[in-house]
Amino acid sequence: MAGGAVSALTDDTIAAVSTALGEGAIAVLRVSGPQARSIGRQLFRGSDLTSVTPRRACYGAFIDVSGSILDHGLATVFAGPASYTGEDLVEFSCHGGVLVTRTIYEQLLQLGCRAADPGEFTQRAFLNGKMDLTQAEAVMDLIQAQTSLALKAANEQLRGDLGREAQALREALIGVLAHIEAYIDFPEEGIDPDTGTAIEGRIRDVLARLQSMLDGADRGRILREGARAAICGEPNVGKSSMLNVLLGFERAIVSDTAGTTRDTIEEVINLRGIPLRLIDTAGLRASGDAVEQLGMERTHEAVTRADVVIEVIDGHAPPHPTPVPAGNDRPWIRLYNKADLGLHPDHDLEKGIAFSCQDRTGIETLTERLRALLLTQEESHQAQLVAINARHQRCLERAKSASEAALTALQQQTEPEFVALDLREALEAVGEVVGKVDVEEILGEIFSAFCIGK
Repeated sequence: MAGGAVSALTDDTIAAVSTALGEGAIAVLRVSGPQARSIGRQLFRGSDLTSVTPRRACYGAFIDVSGSILDHGLATVFAGPASYTGEDLVEFSCHGGVLVTRTIYEQLLQLGCRAADPGEFTQRAFLNGKMDLTQAEAVMDLIQAQTSLALKAANEQLRGDLGREAQALREALIGVLAHIEAYIDFPEEGIDPDTGTAIEGRIRDVLARLQSMLDGADRGRILREGARAAICGEPNVGKSSMLNVLLGFERAIVSDTAGTTRDTIEEVINLRGIPLRLIDTAGLRASGDAVEQLGMERTHEAVTRADVVIEVIDGHAPPHPTPVPAGNDRPWIRLYNKADLGLHPDHDLEKGIAFSCQDRTGIETLTERLRALLLTQEESHQAQLVAINARHQRCLERAKSASEAALTALQQQTEPEFVALDLREALEAVGEVVGKVDVEEILGEIFSAFCIGK
């Protein structure tokens, strides 16, 4: 957990229904803030919530302002700061009917609660030092996880792995910056700064660690949003059939008539822990049909934006030049379809996979190839590296740019004040990853490490 965070410093008490809308066995309502217990005492009869033992469920009745019983259920008190939000928090469990849940929630508002904003419970947890920003973001990642790998990455980020790595980077930057600041501000103390080579080495180490974290940006996006796989090729080579085989149901229309697919079709599958967005595209060929030409333009666009391209070829026919976009730097998989009819001997199988939509030949090979291209086994076990999101990426890129500027300034023997300025910018950017920017830490490092003022 993040230490030393600023308190939320708020006087209001918030309430929300924490379970999904609709009927269910139970519904959970949460109340957090300085008046959580006293408001709960007015709503809930059976135990005095201002004096009950925290973290022990109590049975009782929910009462409206007129004294009528609304429902029977449970109440559990979590005393601050040992709660999710760091404040006094009460959770109520009632029967999961839409009307009874709404009625109890409205009673909480009448008794003085404010309707919580989206994410406000987690926001208060951050403001009260219960978690850093990466952990707060991981809460939503956990809720939205579609695959086992995404769930694992979210859990490890929630555990604080990414935050600890960012904090280690901050400490490394603070150490270098403190040394330079001490040399600038206290020359009379006779502090001998690291030699230029030694300081360069420390900054290069920071840059290497920044790059290691940035390398996980694409993998983090793939785990959260899914990888894009564009299926392209000429008409009637089996693109739509392959899509249907991978999905396990008939999603795309399959016809012997060329040009049946006029637009892109997208569906998502779970590829052994990776959400994969399959994009079936229009066949590429010379055509004077305006609608078909528009479909082919979208095919080119899909190939350009894809994380991986699957080119489907009629393996039974002899090889010939194809109009598939060339020069694309995306990973490329070539499928020689219709292997059940016999592959033409001139096809080079070392450059592709023998495949058949009829008897499912090559399905396992294709699956393994896709997974290897998108996320290696080693990387999948280091979820802290694949949990980088777009916000983290922007912060780390700023930190990298500033650190590179500091290194250049040092190599050019620029005044140390300019080196320190760049390092401060890098430190601020890394601090934004976890939501922590504290200049006082630099002074603490100076006075403790260099014994200033002895």
